[in-house]
Amino acid sequence: MISDEKTAIKLLLFISHAGICSRRKALEFIKAGRVKVNGDSEREPSRVIDSEKDIVFYDGKRIQCTQHIYILLHKPQGVTSTKKDRFAQTTVMDLLPPKYKTLWPVGRLDRDTTGLILCTNDGDLSHKLTHPRFCVPKVYNTELDKPLSPAHKEKLEKGIVLEDGLTAPCAIAMQGHKKLAITLREGRKRQVRRMFAAFGYGVLALKRIALGPLSLGQLPEGQWRPLLESEIKSLKRCVQPRK
Repeated sequence: MISDEKTAIKLLLFISHAGICSRRKALEFIKAGRVKVNGDSEREPSRVIDSEKDIVFYDGKRIQCTQHIYILLHKPQGVTSTKKDRFAQTTVMDLLPPKYKTLWPVGRLDRDTTGLILCTNDGDLSHKLTHPRFCVPKVYNTELDKPLSPAHKEKLEKGIVLEDGLTAPCAIAMQGHKKLAITLREGRKRQVRRMFAAFGYGVLALKRIALGPLSLGQLPEGQWRPLLESEIKSLKRCVQPRK
């Protein structure tokens, strides 16, 4: 599904909405003088432009707002969740039709982790879904190599210190002695595996089943589907500032 674009929009958002890059990268490009509006260099990210009348160039190439596309993909094990990787045999983008090659995966799952990946050209939404400030929940079905003790469960839920700092509080729902669902509101590299490894547990299987209001459901591994309009609206609502 696609979303409607407003005519008046900040330059920073115009670039990220066009699928060129993330909002953070767009800020860097503008500050570096790589963006022109109507032939003149523009270094002010918050400048409001008319997306239907103003002409924007990045490194000499014209930028035009594209229709936003949102794809939910079930990543199989062994597939790399990046757009390009010269060391990867298969990336998530290889699982999509050629017409979707301009999309970007939102966040990452390591090669051994399966489950939900969102692919889109909506740079602004992608930024918000992955930024810690918005605390978007992510749910992972997890199988450990031995039963999780109640004491370790309590410590993990409160937050533990890893090499990159204290983890945020999380929720763990037991589904058996070795199986559980863990809900995180941050997205550090290999975080689930490192959290359990801190107490001597090995993760035998890890699958992301939800991202915010999105659910993987019964979508088979390696398959994809466009988001419903209701799902797109729910995603955008979940990253709105709280009043």
